This record gives sequence, structure tokens and C-alpha cells, in this order.
Amino acid sequence: MAKQVPSRKRRQASPLPAGLLRVDPRSSGSKTPPPGGSTGPEEATLPILDAAENPQRRSAETGRIDGLTEEELLEAQIHANAGRSNPLIGVLVKTLQPSSPNLFGGITTFCKELDEASKEQGARVFFFSVDGIKPGSPQITGWHYTSGDWKKGTFPMPSVIYNRLTSRILENRPKVQQFFRDAKASYGAKVFNEKYLNKTEVFQALKDDAACKSFLPESYLFKNYAMLQSMCKKYDTVFLKPVLGSLGKGILRVSVLEGGAYSCEIPTLNGTSRKVYPSLLQLFNAQAGKLKTSRYQIQQGLQLVQVGGRPVDFRALVQKDQQGEWAITSVVARIAGANHFVSNLARGGSLSTVKEALAQTSLSAADHKKISTQIRKAALAVAEGIQTHIPALFGELGVDLAVDTGGRVWLLEINSKPSKNDNTPLDGGNKIRPSVRRVIRYSKYLANH
Repeated sequence: MAKQVPSRKRRQASPLPAGLLRVDPRSSGSKTPPPGGSTGPEEATLPILDAAENPQRRSAETGRIDGLTEEELLEAQIHANAGRSNPLIGVLVKTLQPSSPNLFGGITTFCKELDEASKEQGARVFFFSVDGIKPGSPQITGWHYTSGDWKKGTFPMPSVIYNRLTSRILENRPKVQQFFRDAKASYGAKVFNEKYLNKTEVFQALKDDAACKSFLPESYLFKNYAMLQSMCKKYDTVFLKPVLGSLGKGILRVSVLEGGAYSCEIPTLNGTSRKVYPSLLQLFNAQAGKLKTSRYQIQQGLQLVQVGGRPVDFRALVQKDQQGEWAITSVVARIAGANHFVSNLARGGSLSTVKEALAQTSLSAADHKKISTQIRKAALAVAEGIQTHIPALFGELGVDLAVDTGGRVWLLEINSKPSKNDNTPLDGGNKIRPSVRRVIRYSKYLANH
């Protein structure tokens, strides 16, 4: 009796459990590059592996899938428990550069590390952009790394989605938000780091958290001149930060000077722009246009410790581990560049170990270990607080902390899309960073819970 094989159309339309990877072994070969150049990432067709839909290809006696190549067998075995111990992980990224060997731009190395870490741990990972999402369909156009090259193909809905979109505009597109809803509701996929955080949301969420309150500087959503006037009476320096800002862009540092004058400092790529105004009202009127076009958070200024006359703060990368618990992966010190009051690397900042940075400050050597421990404690408390009070799932957070001249630890801000360069541990040398391995371990945990 002839075997009845579902039509290609029917097979492609059939929804599969999240996490079943379909691979065409014909895509594993590499193109021969033309003389003097590379073909760039290879595009491959990944037709559906239909063993699950066509049980006649599986031996009743042994359970072995017959008629498959060695590569198909490997993938079928790895994903036999689709979305369980060996999940398919999808990583949503901002942009693709198909004509370049660096397919994912500055994070290409990070993506390769994720691929290697996933194979090391028995999972599989693919990468896709917003353009790879098909509204109303569980199929996603993406890329995976095989045979030393990036291959393009069609993938089913993954068990776990790691949101690495570094654009608020893209993330908030209706297409993307609908994709997240469908992935979770219709296919049981888990999505982590599913949203950006903003400064107002963070401080509002943590203000009543018992474990976090002591780390929070006074901070509010900026509303009017009266609020600026009130804060400037309480503190010699206050900061106005764009609620949706990043990389130190758009920050205003307002300081009271002798004689009642006020200075307003704004970071630029080359240093700091500074203007002095006879009164606070004149400063406010001069900056009113900027303050009206964007939402700002007003925040208590802190007298931070310095290294060589430059402010220093600390970035803790906090990630969930294989048990789904928050853990510190790394902490680095970030020293502001010359003529800067922000420490972002994009503004000329530099990295140091926490121990080395603290040793160069005016803080007592006897307090260094205690402060280092307090930094880690604060980072974990803040991560727990965010997960408790904000209705979204996070697997990693970049927590920016500061230490004042009295040795007290403060929260500056939280980044739900931490840079994969800023927080790299300084020991180097490892082919796969601990932070990358932890992403895969947490993804495997999510797939089972």
C-alpha cells in the first residue's frame, strides 16, 4: 500500500510544538567564494522535517526515524523533546547585514558565542530580525551558524525567545508586540527581556521595596519649574535625565554656584558643554524647549568617588542561572573620560576592575571589601525588585550603581538590554564568555518551567 505523505502545502501550514527544528541537510555545504572575496552568509532552503507528521517514517519496533540523513537524525534526536531539555532558542536582533561577513554587525561575535554555547549544552539557537516575522504564522525567517558560515532558513516557533532588540521604536511596533503575544499564548513560548525599562518606571517600582529603598536617590518624573526649584534647595547638584535616554545622551547637570548663580552642564562627544546663568529661572527658561519635548526624570545629585579626578560608577551584569535565580555574572568599574561627568564608554569612559578602581579612590582601604560586597548585594536586590514589581520577564539586567565619598552605594539606572561589550569581564581569553553560557542555561530552564 502506498504511503500517504502530507502535501507540501499542508505540512508548511501545520502548527508544530514550539522548539522543533527543521533542517535541510542540503544546506550544509558552503559556497565557494569568488577570487578575492567571500560570498557572505549563505542562503539555504530549510524544508520541513516531517517525521513527526508522517509517523510511517518512524520504525514501530525501534522508534528510529527511517529515511533521514545523519544530520536530520541528529536534529530530530536533539529536539525529540521539543522545547524541553534541548530547546530551540530564537534570538530577536535589531538589524541584519546579509552582504557582510559580520551579519549582525557589532554583536556578530556574541551571536557566534551563543551558537557555540547552545551546541555545547545540547540546544540550538537561531537569529532573526523583525523582517523575519510573518504575522499570523509560526514560521520565522532567520539565520543559524553551521559549517563555518551563516545560513538562512525558515524556522518554527522556538521554545524560548531572547529579545535583543536595541531599538524602542522597533520593539513597540504592533507587529512585534503581536508576535510576542502569539508566541506566548498560542505556542507556549517563553519570551525574556521582553521590554525596555524607563527611568521613571524603575524608580516608581522600587520606591517601596524594602530591600531596595536604601539604594535609591530621591527621584521623580519632572513636571515643572517648582519641582526643579524644590530639588535645588535640597541638593547642591541635581540631574535631569531623559526618561527614555541611554548612553548619557541628553542629561543635564544643574549645580548651584556661589552668589546664587547656577551652571548647566550637558555631555557631548568631545567633553562637557557648560553654561552659567544668573538665576535658576533663567536656566530653566533657556532649557525649557528641551524639557518640554521629552519626558525627564529629576534626580538627586551624588558626590561620587573619583579616580584621577574623574567620576567612577559600577556596572553589574545580573543574570538568571540554570535554576532561574538571579546571580552576579560580572561587575566592572567605569571611569568617566576626560572632561566628562558620565562614564559611558560611548562618551570616552574606560573600564577597570572594581578592586583596582576602589584602590585609586579616597575611600579607606579597610572599607573596600565591604563596599564591593555591598555593590553586589544592591545589584541582586534591584534585580529581584524589578522582577517582583514590573510585569515582564527578564533574564538579564545591567545595573548601574555608584558609590559616594562616604562609601554609600546608590542605584543610578537599570538597562534591560545590556551591551555585550560594556560588561565583558576583563580577564578575557575565554572563547565563550560566562554571560553567554548563562543565557543558554537560563533558556533551558525556561523551556521546562
